[in-house]
Amino acid sequence: MFKYLIKSILIHPAVHNLDIDSPEATIAHSCIIRKKSFLKKIYEKWYSSISDSLPLNIYGPVIEIGSGGGFINEIIPGLLSSEIFRIPGIDIVLDGAKLPLKNASLRGIVMIDVFHHIPCVKHFLSEAARCVMEGGVIVMIEPWYTTWSRFVYKYLHHETFDSNSKDWDFQKGGPLSRSNSALPWIVFERDREKFKQEFPEWKIQEIELHAPFCYLLSGGVSFRSSMPGYLFNFWQRIENALNPWMHSWAMFGKVVLIRK
Repeated sequence: MFKYLIKSILIHPAVHNLDIDSPEATIAHSCIIRKKSFLKKIYEKWYSSISDSLPLNIYGPVIEIGSGGGFINEIIPGLLSSEIFRIPGIDIVLDGAKLPLKNASLRGIVMIDVFHHIPCVKHFLSEAARCVMEGGVIVMIEPWYTTWSRFVYKYLHHETFDSNSKDWDFQKGGPLSRSNSALPWIVFERDREKFKQEFPEWKIQEIELHAPFCYLLSGGVSFRSSMPGYLFNFWQRIENALNPWMHSWAMFGKVVLIRK
């Protein structure tokens, strides 16, 4: 009840009364990202971090799964954007569990806030292993489970957060409303041995925890925020000072998987 009260008070007027599973909501998110200078700076930092994790010693296209309202194609030249439905600026409409791509054709797959919406991540990881060439990567930035994030995601965020889920799959809801924000932590941390056994093609190269406050202060794509862009560097310094304690404070993690 508390979660829905917070949402009703703080929801951004651009997405008020929009169905989150509709293309219109995703288009609205694009406008919000570009108009909120503080939020845009977060995305610019995340995009640069993802770009830095792409391999330089192999050649091939990079595709973003669930491009939504983002603009990573302005940071990574030649990147192919995709979404589960047709919206302006998208190169390919696809389902992450059924990639219409050739074997070993990709240098990398990138995504932000998408993995925890995929209803059957085992299918996605298998398809990605088929399509990504040896030495290629999956790079994702996703919600992560910590003491602090558990409180935020459970009580202040609209998406499901179930760190006790025994399964990696979920079926209820539409393409964006169905989710489990704890899923990346479940797959790559809690169930790491299971992941290694079921997907020996993938090696977890890096998990970098970050962003305890900035995204929350920005309001993301769903909530209001008056945080000005010029304060971004100030909050970055605060977050950087917390680096030794990110396992308790981080809200997000960058996960890099390399194709063996």
